[in-house]
Amino acid sequence: MSDELGFNKIAGAVLATGLAIFGLGELSNIIFKYEPPAKAGYAIAVSTEAGGGGPAVEAPIDWGTELPKADVAAGKTITAKCQSCHNFDQGGPNMTGPNLYGVLGRAPGSHPGFAYSDGMKAFGAKQPVWDYEHINDFITAPQKYIDGTKMTFVGLKQRQDRINVIAYLHTLGSNLPIPAPNPAATATAAGGASASGAAASGAAASTAAAAAPAATAKK
Repeated sequence: MSDELGFNKIAGAVLATGLAIFGLGELSNIIFKYEPPAKAGYAIAVSTEAGGGGPAVEAPIDWGTELPKADVAAGKTITAKCQSCHNFDQGGPNMTGPNLYGVLGRAPGSHPGFAYSDGMKAFGAKQPVWDYEHINDFITAPQKYIDGTKMTFVGLKQRQDRINVIAYLHTLGSNLPIPAPNPAATATAAGGASASGAAASGAAASTAAAAAPAATAKK
């Protein structure tokens, strides 16, 4: 009798274990039910952010239009950060950098008494005058524009800040005339930059679209 009872207990335990395993399998199927995708293939994310074709190209500055309306006082305020290295007074001393009175219209690397870098001397040998364009390009990112320059300032990234600073420098003994306005040239350049950006974005979109069928074929 006891043997029969023990057998029944063992059989019941085996049956309970089997039911538990079966139940867990069914529960897993319910929770993790697999549904095949409606369309085979791989999803490819395509960025829709503006400027996907690369950094925006800044249109040339029409100095004849921009300088007369620039904020000279704001330009002077911005140059306060330069005064640890430069003096802006007529006849003022050279400091870590050369005196900047009359720098517009002056030959690069030519202020008396200052030991210019070889990079600045080489630049002065091919560029006879600090004009508006070259000053603008230089103060945007000095070390990128002239390799080896002693000027370690990171540069002025804002377009209007540079225009204001150059308008202020123009008041400091500059002999460089302000050119006649030529807004058409700026508009044309800006239009060309926009068209180039649109073409690059279109090319990127076409590439992404072409990649989708190829990815599907590999599945």
